[in-house]
Amino acid sequence: MNYAMVVNQFGLLVMLLSGFMLIAPAVAAAFRGLPGDASAVGAMIITGTTSLLLGSVAFLLSRKGDKFLGRKEALLLVATSWIGGALVAALPFWLWALWDSPAGHPFRSLVHCYFEAMSGLTTTGATVLGGEQPIDIESLPPSLLLWRSLTHWLGGLGIVVLFVAVLPGLGVGGKRLFNIEASGPAKEGLQPQIRETARWLWYIYVGLTVAEFLLLRTLGGLDSFDSLNHTFATLSTGGFSTRNASIGAFEGNLFVYPIIITFMLLAGVNFGLYYKLGRGKLTNIFADTELRVYLGLTALGTVLIALTLIVNQTPITMTDATVHETPGWLGAFWHSTFATVTSLTGTGFCAPDFENWPFLAKGLIVTIMFVGPCSGSTGGGMKVIRVWVGIKLLLAEIEHIFRPQVIRPVRLGNTTLDPELRLGTAIYLLGVLVLFAGGAFLVMFFEQFNSQQDLDPITALTASIATLSNVGPGLGLVGPTGNYGGFTSPSLLLMSLLMALGRLEVYAIIVLFSPTFWRRD
Repeated sequence: MNYAMVVNQFGLLVMLLSGFMLIAPAVAAAFRGLPGDASAVGAMIITGTTSLLLGSVAFLLSRKGDKFLGRKEALLLVATSWIGGALVAALPFWLWALWDSPAGHPFRSLVHCYFEAMSGLTTTGATVLGGEQPIDIESLPPSLLLWRSLTHWLGGLGIVVLFVAVLPGLGVGGKRLFNIEASGPAKEGLQPQIRETARWLWYIYVGLTVAEFLLLRTLGGLDSFDSLNHTFATLSTGGFSTRNASIGAFEGNLFVYPIIITFMLLAGVNFGLYYKLGRGKLTNIFADTELRVYLGLTALGTVLIALTLIVNQTPITMTDATVHETPGWLGAFWHSTFATVTSLTGTGFCAPDFENWPFLAKGLIVTIMFVGPCSGSTGGGMKVIRVWVGIKLLLAEIEHIFRPQVIRPVRLGNTTLDPELRLGTAIYLLGVLVLFAGGAFLVMFFEQFNSQQDLDPITALTASIATLSNVGPGLGLVGPTGNYGGFTSPSLLLMSLLMALGRLEVYAIIVLFSPTFWRRD
C-alpha cells in the first residue's frame, strides 16, 4: 500500500476544501452583511486557515514518495476523502457553537456537527437542527447556512470528481478515483480522457447552477442569498434549506415550486446524457432505457399518490403549519408531484407534510426512496438502472422455473447484460437491503438507552433508509417537520456511516473492514 501517495492527495483535497471554506464568508457577507455573523466568519476563517496549513504540510511531507495510485490506494483515498472531509467541514459549526451558541445547542457536540457535515457532503439533507429558537435553522448565522449548502454543492458530483477535474498529474489513478466515486453499475457516454470528462461534468453542473440561480432570483422572486442556497441544495439533490419550513416557506410564490421541481428532475438524470446532448446526439438520449424508466416512475408515483389523496379526501398540511382543505385534482397532483420528485431524486426538500397522508401514499414515498434517480446523477438510492435490471433478472428466473429448456438473454435496451454485471447488480441490491435492516436494528438498539425521546420502529426504519439512500427526511420523528437532533451520538455516527456507504455505493467503505485489504499483495 502506497500510503505516501494517499496522504499526498488527501492533503491536496483538504486544501481545496479549505479554499471553499474561506470563500463562503465573503459571499455570505456580500448577500446578507456581517451584523450577527462575526463569530461564524471568525470560526470559518480559523478552521479554514488551519485546515489549509495542515493540508499543505501533509502534501509537502509526502510529495517525494512513489506517485503510483493503484486500486487499493484509490479505494482508501476515496473513503478517506469523504470520512476525513466531513470532519474538516464540521469544524466551523463546532468552533462557532463553542464561542457563540447557547447551552444545549446541537452544534456544541462534535458528533452532531459531523453528522450535519456528512449529511451535507453526501447530499443527504438530514439535519440535527429544528425546534424553537435558537436551535432552529433560521437562527444559524448566514455564513454557516451558506457553508451547509455549499457542502451539498461540492458533494453533488463528488468532491473527488472535482479533485480529478482541477488537479493534474494523477494519470491512470484519476480514472480509478473517478470510477470508484461515480454512481451506477456502468459509466457510459463519457470521454475516455477521465480528467476531461470530470471537467465537462463540472461545466454542465455549473451551467445548471447558474440557470437555476437566475430563475429563482428573477421569476421566483427570492433574494440572492436564498436563491443561491436553494440552488446549491437542488442541483446536488441535497435538500438543506435556509428556512425552517423548507420549500413550504415559499408556498405563496407561483414560480418557486415549478422551478425547483424542474431542476430536481434534471439533477436526477445521468449527466452523461447532457454530455451527449451537447454533442447533438438526441437519438441516444431518447433511446436511453434508464431515462425512460426514471420519467415513467416519476409519472406513476405522482398519479398513484394523487389518487390516494383524492380518494381519502386528505387535507394538505404544509411544513409552515398552514392547512389546505381537501384538494381538488389539480392540487392533489401538484403536491404529489413535489413529494414524488423530491423523494425519488433524494433531494429531501419538504413542502407538504406527508407524515399525515394515508398509509399507501407514505408507503409509495418510502419505496421510491429506495429506488433513487438515474446512475451518474447527483442523487443517492439504489439507482433506477439497478432496480430495473433486478426486475428483469427476477422475471427471467421466474420463466426459467417453468421453462428450463429456454435460454433467454437478459437485455437492457439493445445490450445483453453480461453475467458479471448481472451478479454484481444482484449482490449490490442484496447488500443495500442488509445494510438497511442492520442499520435500523442498530438504531433501535442504541436508542433504547435514550431518555430524551421514545423511538418507534417506523422512525428507526425510515431513518435507516433515508440516510442510506441519501434522502434526509423519513417518517415519524424524522418526518418533514422533524429532525435528527434527538438521537444519541452512537446512532448519529452510525447514520453518518450509512450516508457515506450510500453515497459511495457501499463497496469503497466496506472494503476497509476487510483484513485482506490491508495485507501486502
